[in-house]
Amino acid sequence: MENLAVVAHAADDLRIEDIGAPNPASDEVVVDIAFGGICGSDLHYWRHGAAGASVLREPMVLGHEVSGIVSVAAADGTGPAVGTPVAVHPLTPRGDGVTPWPRERPQLAPASTYLGSAMHLPHTQGAFAQRVVLPARMVHALPSGLDLRTAALAEPGAVAWHAIERAGKIRGRSVAVIGAGPIGQLVASVAVRGGASAVTVTDLERAPREIAQARGIAGLDARDGEAIAALHADVVVESSGTVPGFAAAVSAATRGGTVVMLGLQRAGDVPAPLATAISRELSLVGSFRFGAEFGEVITALADGSLDVSGIISHVRPAADAIDAFALAADPASSCKVLLDFRREE
Repeated sequence: MENLAVVAHAADDLRIEDIGAPNPASDEVVVDIAFGGICGSDLHYWRHGAAGASVLREPMVLGHEVSGIVSVAAADGTGPAVGTPVAVHPLTPRGDGVTPWPRERPQLAPASTYLGSAMHLPHTQGAFAQRVVLPARMVHALPSGLDLRTAALAEPGAVAWHAIERAGKIRGRSVAVIGAGPIGQLVASVAVRGGASAVTVTDLERAPREIAQARGIAGLDARDGEAIAALHADVVVESSGTVPGFAAAVSAATRGGTVVMLGLQRAGDVPAPLATAISRELSLVGSFRFGAEFGEVITALADGSLDVSGIISHVRPAADAIDAFALAADPASSCKVLLDFRREE
């Protein structure tokens, strides 16, 4: 049976190709992927052949934001049964035998692997395929009532959830989010769920601001520095991963406030308004991926307490992945773009 996958070979070389039948080990399951969300890292591999320091050195199946149905259960009895709808936690924490790391924060393990990542060689193949083999521990059964389409937001939702947790107490505090792409929208949703007194997003594009406003969240033009500085937000989450975005985050923060650095900045030295951060006694906090929050996000998606309405803007057949990637790369035209891997009956 054909098993089509989305494979990055090099910059501007994205192919839809048959990767063959999956062959699971005893502690692995086979998942028939239903939906996969296109992430910023996927776009970087497609456009540049690299995502930060992770450089493509061999063909790699992309994708780590996926949901699907178990079609082969683990032979050793671990993991869910055949027919179980699941979402996938893409992290495998692993130490390097030298570098210390806090065991309660698995995403900080120094030699970790992540689905669809070129950090290591051989690369960690991703899950943008019709059928994938995964360790049973990666798959989380979905509660009744949570559809597979929405469940594809569990991974980026957990990234957003972790960022808000890194900020500390949210209830009754004002929150600003710099960058209103899919992650920024999810950060805003988590902040609303957490009882923030006010939530505002900023973005250069009108479309993301309109999506936020349709969800009851205030939106500001990222070029309006005066309005951003007037926010005096207790918590600011920088989700754009840009130098101007970080400067805006510091500007938006109230004295004594917290800036969560979620968007991944470019490698090397980055200019930053540290004098302002120091004189305002801002707490600058990093946020990287997530750990145990994944299960909490699934529960919140299922019970509806985490509002993700409007964030999924497009669903495209996996066979049209190249066009879907181009759409996802245009923030003026899309928010979260999903690939549909379900086989036609």
